Amino acid sequence: MSIKNTATAQWKGGLKDGGGSLSTGSGTLKDVSYDFRKRFEGAEGTNPEELIGAAHAGCFSMAFSMMLEEAGYRADSIDTEATVTLDPETLAVTNVHLVTRGKVPDADQSAFEEAANGAKENCPISKLLNAEITLEATLEN
Repeated sequence: MSIKNTATAQWKGGLKDGGGSLSTGSGTLKDVSYDFRKRFEGAEGTNPEELIGAAHAGCFSMAFSMMLEEAGYRADSIDTEATVTLDPETLAVTNVHLVTRGKVPDADQSAFEEAANGAKENCPISKLLNAEITLEATLEN
């Protein structure tokens, strides 16, 4: 059985003078505005790449927890930041850089990194993206 999630986008106007809104089926996002300035000029607000970053950080963290459990460890905490790079010339997402820190009792750096790399390769959002995905993984005591 497939799990389906829905999101909607509305857009009015041209690329640079128009604007739109994003909503999710769950209602977590409801009519969140986005436009050219927010996406390409650093104006305050969200954009599709920021939302991909949030999705990737969340997906990776869950996959990482699973990989750790499969290796016999249980994370006390996992904190992940995803930085999504958009090339404005090609309009392509070229890179996602993940930085993760975790507190995992009894794990050594090698086991931690092995689980982190497994999560990077196997989380559904990583599989979705046609971009280079890099990772920094730090085990905290």
